[in-house]
Amino acid sequence: MPECIEWLDDGTTGGSPYSPRFGDRYRSELGGLEQAREVFLKGCGLPAAWAGQPQWRILETGFGLGLNFLVTWAAWKADPLRPRLLHFVSLEAFPASAADVLRSAQTHPELLPFAQQLQAQLWGLLPGFHRLSFEGGQLLLSLCIGDAKAMLREHVFQADSVYLDGFSPQVNPDLWDAHTFKAVARCCRRGTRVATWTVARSVRDALAQCGFVVAKVPGTPPKRDNLQGQYNPAWEPKILRAAPQPLPAGRCIVIGAGLAGAAVAASLARRDWQVTVLDAASAPAAGASGLPAGLIAPHVSPDDSLLSRLSRSGIRAMLQQAGALLQDGGDWSPSGVLEHCIEHTRQLPAAWQAGQPLAEAAHDWTRPATPAQLASCGLPPEAAALWHVKGGWIKPASLVRAWLASPGVRWRGNAEVCQLIREAGAWQALDAAGHTLASAEMVVLAAGHGSLALSEWLGQPLALQAIRGQASWGLHTAGSAQAMPAYPVNGNGSLVPAVPLDDGLAWVTGSTFERDSVRLAPRPSDQEHNLGKLQTLLPQAAQALAPQFGNGQAQAWVGVRCATPSRLPALGALSPSDQPGLWVCSGMGSRGLSFAALCAELLAARLHGEPLPIEQRLADALLPPYAAAAAAAAAGN
Repeated sequence: MPECIEWLDDGTTGGSPYSPRFGDRYRSELGGLEQAREVFLKGCGLPAAWAGQPQWRILETGFGLGLNFLVTWAAWKADPLRPRLLHFVSLEAFPASAADVLRSAQTHPELLPFAQQLQAQLWGLLPGFHRLSFEGGQLLLSLCIGDAKAMLREHVFQADSVYLDGFSPQVNPDLWDAHTFKAVARCCRRGTRVATWTVARSVRDALAQCGFVVAKVPGTPPKRDNLQGQYNPAWEPKILRAAPQPLPAGRCIVIGAGLAGAAVAASLARRDWQVTVLDAASAPAAGASGLPAGLIAPHVSPDDSLLSRLSRSGIRAMLQQAGALLQDGGDWSPSGVLEHCIEHTRQLPAAWQAGQPLAEAAHDWTRPATPAQLASCGLPPEAAALWHVKGGWIKPASLVRAWLASPGVRWRGNAEVCQLIREAGAWQALDAAGHTLASAEMVVLAAGHGSLALSEWLGQPLALQAIRGQASWGLHTAGSAQAMPAYPVNGNGSLVPAVPLDDGLAWVTGSTFERDSVRLAPRPSDQEHNLGKLQTLLPQAAQALAPQFGNGQAQAWVGVRCATPSRLPALGALSPSDQPGLWVCSGMGSRGLSFAALCAELLAARLHGEPLPIEQRLADALLPPYAAAAAAAAAGN
């Protein structure tokens, strides 16, 4: 559950927030606005220090009620010399509720517009990283929920500024000890500015022990002194895993105009890259991304597995992108998804159960379906089912087109890349006749199963498997529309019950799952298979749609998806060290809508030395096998 906060009546709007857990106030007696501005923002030399920079990375040790973030956001927004991209990474073991965050900002009307946007994204804060996106993706907040030391171990980036904040060392000593500061130091470069409001001797000694040079400066009333300094150890720090050096924006070729390729192109374009997207087809989303409509719904497991955690991060990223780029109700709908657990009951983690500490945050994602939800699907009240609150449907092709329309992205069809040759520091993409299609410093293979041939030609074969899928779809008749559930349902196959198309309202169900097949011709037997699965999933809907299958009105759509042996995407550098600038983003299987936006942001973060949108160990699980071995060796594992 969210952290319990008491609001003390001190005569201010909303009152003064107080933590019973720590027996301390969240902000000083005179309010937190001046502390945020004077102690942290100005204490780190901002906004002057970030002027003209392509990006700036701030690390904060205690998010609290988000006041430091809101003040920094406002300063960034008002600065004509602001960096193109601002990363704000904040740690929090006991997150406050969205309502309390908004209430805290009511004392400062100038921050309310920012606080309202923040409140809208403060949901589902389970342990781990949560990437929140603002200002068209130019301001990124990474909320890291959990013990500060554990969260810091999952980061590999170099902060430009550090806000040391949290409840006082007297009541929360673990946040201010040398072990925490050592973890903070691993995220610093020489010269990283650090600021805090406490001048406790124990804090100064611990910071000095970890390589920070700090000094007392005049404080903000009622504090007499504050602390400022920088990371400048007298020794050469031992680097366990070096943070990647940021690449300057340049030219990039993305091969493949499906979800993966379009997402990568858009993420790089937001960072000022000039991106050329090449595809063998005559139109974008001509492959597996051409499905009339697909579902997004998180994966759940009793141990909250790697796939489960990645799916939630991916869906959060996708919801942000779809909400910003697509028409609600026309191109997508965050309607929620009911999962009918046919083969076996999906067990939720024990910590998610009612009355447990994580229940409220977990229920923002997934909860048991209610009898009313089951009844609306024509299912009996005893049916095993889950309700995925943040699920929904999306037209993948609409999203692909929106991403490809990003400034800085140029799409070119009928451009099949057969060879990649590196000459004079740049990659040349050649067609079958040896003609140059495009030239750039970097290439990303994102052509699904089509990436396999190029990786083999380069001598770096990827473990990619073709997965043929046939879905069934059709336009509703008057009788069928009334028999549909109010929202999508998945389980043994899936049904998207109402997709608006130019010709009318459509349904989509399926699909088949056939390994090692690239045949695109529809099969009548697969249509029968899809109807059979629907009869098990939703008997009432299947009965209403059966006549369309019987008279041939049900249409077939066939696409070839691409999967890896781990059933996780493949995301990482592909080229050997003597041929840099070759990456892969592929292998998303049937979860392209869940993974594309996340993988694109992860690729961009790795290129630019940014904080990663997910924990390091989750990101490493997506590396191609040879890249994973190299990363493990570099980390000393």
